[in-house]
This record gives sequence, C-alpha cells and structure tokens, in this order.
Amino acid sequence: MSRIGKSPITIPADVTVTVNEGVVVVKGKLGELTQIVQDVTVKVEEGQVIVERESDAKDLRSKHGLYRSLINNMIVGVSEGFTLTLELVGVGYRASNQGQKLDLALGFSHNILIDVAPEVMVETISEKGKNPLVKLTSADKQLVGQVAAKIRSFRKPEPYKGKGIKFVGEELRRKAGKSA
Repeated sequence: MSRIGKSPITIPADVTVTVNEGVVVVKGKLGELTQIVQDVTVKVEEGQVIVERESDAKDLRSKHGLYRSLINNMIVGVSEGFTLTLELVGVGYRASNQGQKLDLALGFSHNILIDVAPEVMVETISEKGKNPLVKLTSADKQLVGQVAAKIRSFRKPEPYKGKGIKFVGEELRRKAGKSA
C-alpha cells in the first residue's frame, strides 16, 4: 500500500469536498478547485477524504499517492493558499506591476511584460538597498509554480556571481571562477 495514499486527509471546518463521477470539487474561502480522478475511488467520510485503489497493479499504486497528494494540495490551497517569492539579484534589475501585468527590467534591451493568470495575485516589493521581490499567491499550487518557473526562465541564476531570478531561500551552487 502506498504510504502517502493510505493516510486520510482531514477536512478543515471552512472547506467542503464533493465527489461526483470521478470529479473532486473542493470549495473554500479562497476559491474552488476541481480535479478529475481516474482508476482510484475517493470517499468523503466524517470530515476525512480517503483515497482507495482496486488492486496492487503498478500504475494504480502510483496514481494512489498522486491523487491523494493532489487532493491534499487542493484542500490546503482553498483554506490557506500558496505563496512563492522570487528575488531579482543583479544591478539594475527591477520589477513592477499594474494589476495582473508584471513589468521586469532584467538587463535586456527592452523590459519584459507578462500577463499573469487572473487566479494568481502578483505583488512586487522594492526597498532601497535590497533586491526587488515578486510575490505570487494563489489557491492552485501547480499554477503558482508554473508562473514562477516562467518568470525565472527569463534570467536563471548564473553560478559565478549569482545574478538572475531565484526563489527566496534557494541555495545556489556557486563556482570559484578563474584563479589568478
């Protein structure tokens, strides 16, 4: 049995979970998320969500833990939300936003304009003497990660000086450079 898949998910008081013909719908104070579930059965009993599988086939074992994790992330997302913070390290790197439009100055000849998905809240923080920060918040963990990865792909951190866009708290593998 999958160690992750067999553990039940407790439902917080402000969250409702409904299962209807292979579609799990989770509603909470931060929104509503849906997930299509195949090859496993999902039951809602006494404030808990239980994910079960029919047999011990290899593909069913892998989906067992996967769907349990996805449903858990949905419940955490609609109750607490997910936040990722990106840090722009480099001279002249700036970030600003107007609504859902993110404007990045990353040392290219032009600024990069990004239309962020409406489900993701964007906030830019610029303090004197500190690196600019881009804060992404949403109920959907996958969508926040995808938007953050897209922003990071414009200027990944380089290993010598560490310049680029990195996640806050990320440890970069640094190289020594030339020895004179």
